[in-house]
Amino acid sequence: MPSTLSDPPRRIALITGAGRRIGRALALGFAARGWDVGVHYHRSRDEALKVVEEIEVLGRRAIALEADLADEAAVASLVPDLGDALGVPNCVINNASIFEEDGALDFCFDTLERLTRVNVGAPLALARALHAITPDEAIEDERLRGVVINLLDQKLYNLNPDFLSYTLTKAALETATTLLAEALAPKLRVVGLAPGLTLQAFDQSPEAFAQDHRNTPLRAGSRPHDLVEAALYLAEARAVTGTTLLVDGGEHLQPSLRPAPDL
Repeated sequence: MPSTLSDPPRRIALITGAGRRIGRALALGFAARGWDVGVHYHRSRDEALKVVEEIEVLGRRAIALEADLADEAAVASLVPDLGDALGVPNCVINNASIFEEDGALDFCFDTLERLTRVNVGAPLALARALHAITPDEAIEDERLRGVVINLLDQKLYNLNPDFLSYTLTKAALETATTLLAEALAPKLRVVGLAPGLTLQAFDQSPEAFAQDHRNTPLRAGSRPHDLVEAALYLAEARAVTGTTLLVDGGEHLQPSLRPAPDL
C-alpha cells in the first residue's frame, strides 16, 4: 500500500546519554509527544531508571540500556536489544559525547582516540545497526524509514582552538552525517542538530551563564525545550536528510572572545 503524509510512523527512539541533561530532556520530550524510548546510559544508572519511570507516567514504554560507547560490541547490541524489548526502532539520537578541554600545545593521542571512539565511532555504529534492522520494505515505503539525529555543536561554525580534540570529533561527525545520508538512503535519513550553550557548565556561575545567553543575537541561546522541538521536527521531516539544523539563538554568528595568549 503506498504511504501518505498522514500515516503515523513508528515511534520508537534510542537516545544515547539519556539519563541526564540534554539527553534526559530529549527522552521526556519525545515521550510526551507519543514516542517509546530506549534510555541509554553508561554510569548514570539511577538517573536513567528515573527517566524510565517518568516516561511510563506519561503513558509510554521505556527501557534503560547500559553500554560503554567506547566498546564497539556493547554499542552494536543497543539497537537489537531495544528492538527485542520495545519493537524495531526508527530513530536514533546520538546525544552522548565526551567534552574535554585541550589545545594544540597540550593535545595528546590518547585524548583524541578516546573522544573519537565515543563521539564518532559510536554514532557510526548505531547508524549501521539501525540500517540493518530497518526492513527492506522501507526502500519503497517511507513510513517504514528510520532517522539518525547526530548532536553536533555550534562551535563548528564558531571555531575555538581551546577544545581541539572535541571540535575535531564533532567536525568528523558532521562530515559523517553527510556521508551516511548518502550511503544509507533511502532506508534511513541522517541529519545533524547543532545546539549552542544550553545548560550551565559545571565550572560556570549562574550569572555568567545568563550573561552568555543575553549576548546572543536573539538574547537567548538554545534551551532544552528548543532542542526537543527541533529534534522532533527532524525526526518527522521526511524530506530532510544530509543537513544540519543550528539551534543556538544565533550564537554561531558572532566570534567567541578569547583571552590573549601568554607570550
